[in-house]
Order: sequence, then C-alpha cells, then structure tokens
Amino acid sequence: MSAVVREREFPFTRNDFDFLRRLANEHTGIVVGDDKFDMFYSRLARRVRALRLRDFASYCDYLRKGEDEAELIELVNAITTNLTAFFRENHHFDYLRDAAIPERMVANRGERRLDIWSAGCSTGEEPYSLGITIGEMGGRLRGWQVNIRATDIDSNVLATASRGVYRRDRVEGLGPARLRRWFLKGKGRQEGMVRVKPELRERIEFGLLNLMGEWRQEPQDIIFCRNVIIYFDKESKKRLVERFAEVVKPGGYLFIGHSESLFQVTDRFELIGKTIYRRVG
Repeated sequence: MSAVVREREFPFTRNDFDFLRRLANEHTGIVVGDDKFDMFYSRLARRVRALRLRDFASYCDYLRKGEDEAELIELVNAITTNLTAFFRENHHFDYLRDAAIPERMVANRGERRLDIWSAGCSTGEEPYSLGITIGEMGGRLRGWQVNIRATDIDSNVLATASRGVYRRDRVEGLGPARLRRWFLKGKGRQEGMVRVKPELRERIEFGLLNLMGEWRQEPQDIIFCRNVIIYFDKESKKRLVERFAEVVKPGGYLFIGHSESLFQVTDRFELIGKTIYRRVG
C-alpha cells in the first residue's frame, strides 16, 4: 500500500513507514510492527515540521543522504519507548541486596570492587534505584568501590536521567523515609518536583550507548537490561546476550524484564529466579 492512509498535516505513505522502520532497525535492533504506523507519524511529524519539509518522502530522502547524523539521533529518540519507574519489579532489588551483591562480594573480596551496569536506563529510575539499594546496604559495603554505569540510546531521556529531577507523583511510592533520605523537594518554580540528592547522583555515571552498535565495557558483576530485548528480533537478541556473556564475570548476574526470557537464546546463562540469570562458567 503506497497511498496516503488519511488526511494529515504531512503526507505519510506505507513506503515512508517501511523505510523509516527499516532504518530504525538497522541502527537500534528494534523490530517495529505494522501497528506502529500511526505512532511513527505522530512522533516524527514534528521533525518534518522542524526541518521545514513538505512531506515524509522528503524526510526519508533527507535521512537517506546520511549527511546529518544528528537527525538520525532525533529519529531514534522519537521512536524508542521509555516506560519505567522507581523500584520497578521490586523483587529484583531485593535479590540484588540479599543474594547477588553478597555473592559478588565474596568473589571480589580481593579487589573490593563491584561493577553494575544499567543498560537501557531510560529516564534514570532504574540506576537511581540501584544507587539507593547500594546506599541502604550501609556498612556492609564500607571500604568497597561500587561503580554504577547507566546507558541509553535516547539522548533526551539520558539528559533527564542525568538531571535527576522528577515529578513528585513519580516518587510517592517510595515512602516518606526514602524520600527524605534520597531526594530534595523543589521550591518556587520547582514546586511539585523532587531532585535526587548529590550523594545519589554522584554514584552513577551516565553515557550514551547503542547496544546494537560498537561498544566496549569493563567486566561487570551485574547487568540490568530490562524490557529492552523484547523489542529485538531473534538474531539481534542472541547477538546482544552473547556480548553480555562476554562482559559479565563468571558467576555474575543478568536481570531482564518480566515479560522477557532467554529460553532458546543462550546456554551461557542459567535461570535462577524470576527473570534473574547467572552466567555459567
């Protein structure tokens, strides 16, 4: 189908959609279904408008030339889905505190260092939840160097994560004790907002990273990559998990999302809990 589906501000055809989702897949590994046609239009129409183009065919031609890398980033930012919350899938953080970190402390007792990676950190709720978990372990980690690295392909959500400023309703579920301990209330124009305290913000290193691109990572004790691989095709999934297996230390952990599974994807991780995997060997 190449006809315009309905009257819109900008003509948008199935050919335009197919080109854009193919380009997005090539650069992110994300598989975009036919049901995302309207979503692509609504999210990318502002880019057509910003570039003062007359239609999506012109926008596709603009991207096809490959002369503006910044616009490719805009495309990725527009079509990636970012849904997250503080302590989402709370059992993961309980297991981290009660089992994963204590085990890795035994394995790393010589160097007294732990490395944790939040891969696909979105707007930052996950890495800050990791930082809070580490902070609440208190004296158990005294004398240890704990590195938390948080990455995402979307530069906009990464900027939000790095700022660490959230609407009050995003953190109300944490309870008053945690709010007092880890957040500052906004005043004046910032009323109704909260900001993570510098102590928490400084625990985390944020960086832009495309999991389907070229990257190197220090050996990790624990990787959180939740609700990310669900968007990849089978081959991309296998390739990424294989790379994770090369990065995670033997006996280290990989946490994935509640609707994800590594069944028939790899034999280098064993399932030890609800969407919690340990590297074999």
